[in-house]
Amino acid sequence: MNTRADPLGGGGAATRGKAATIYDVAQAAGVSHQTVSRFLRGFEGIRPETRERVVQALEDLGYRPNLTARSLKSGRSHRIGALTHEISLVGPSRIVEGASIAAREAGYVLDIVSLDSSNPRAIEDSLALITQHDLAGVLALAVTDEMTRAFAATAFRVPAYVAAESEGVPADPRGILSRVGLPMLVAHLAELGHRRFVHIAGPSMWSAARNRVRDYEAALHSRGLQSVGILHGDWSAASGYRAISELAQVPDATAFLAANDQMALGAMLALKERGFRIPADVSVVGVDDIAEAAFFDPPLTTLRNDFEGQGRAAVFQLLARIGNTEVAPMSVPAPLLVIRRSSGPAPQR
Repeated sequence: MNTRADPLGGGGAATRGKAATIYDVAQAAGVSHQTVSRFLRGFEGIRPETRERVVQALEDLGYRPNLTARSLKSGRSHRIGALTHEISLVGPSRIVEGASIAAREAGYVLDIVSLDSSNPRAIEDSLALITQHDLAGVLALAVTDEMTRAFAATAFRVPAYVAAESEGVPADPRGILSRVGLPMLVAHLAELGHRRFVHIAGPSMWSAARNRVRDYEAALHSRGLQSVGILHGDWSAASGYRAISELAQVPDATAFLAANDQMALGAMLALKERGFRIPADVSVVGVDDIAEAAFFDPPLTTLRNDFEGQGRAAVFQLLARIGNTEVAPMSVPAPLLVIRRSSGPAPQR
């Protein structure tokens, strides 16, 4: 019979059928209950080794904060409203996932509301509805111009933080993919001898797509390389396929840089159907490192971005506003270049 050791030495809350308290967590982690309380409130000044012990104890004991009791005792809500859209796309969904984990670790519940950005009336109704709820704060995750404008025009009655990728702002952690990642991809391809590039961009109403176009062009210019075309998609694999298949003639380029992995997937199929070998004739690279990228044919060279870290950083900023404290922006790790077989030496012409 499989058994599991009791973290509290045989008499712990987890094995008595009783909900674990912060005192149980503190005992299991070997820290004070004040330290556990500070961790659950999102306090960042806890030593990493202490934080790891607290996280492990919370997980071992299955600790769940009693939000109703806490709200009654403190007179404060412990629910955060998260407004987002395009939740089916990789970036937004993983940002929300990171935000949800960070909120839970801080003792809050994240109520996620997905807005229909194509229906202005639905946006207004949803915003009006959520502002009526008893919330500690609102986290608005904006990726399109329309949503950014809608959030800016909303009078939130609780602390709010609008997380939108700024254009040309060096301190914005959400822009690091364009500022740092795109030059990394260009440098990788340049080292393989590529000199003529095509960019498959995302939709122009996304600030992230515009940032990637701008930094793609800047990276080429800094190395004396040439862009022979910018095609546009909507982030989907189908749009990447159409961007290539509907061309009367494929541009004379040896490297195709797609703004995300799905468009790279569609572009690869269209290029193959038009007689190009990857990477013997052309190299194709993407952005995001989705779970399937390693299983494309050929496996895709791409950028791995810390979307979850962006979600955590956004929650950190909101919690600071809820607590009325000043904080510096949380740093997000730089993207990681993942080299696979879709990129290779430029063909000799």
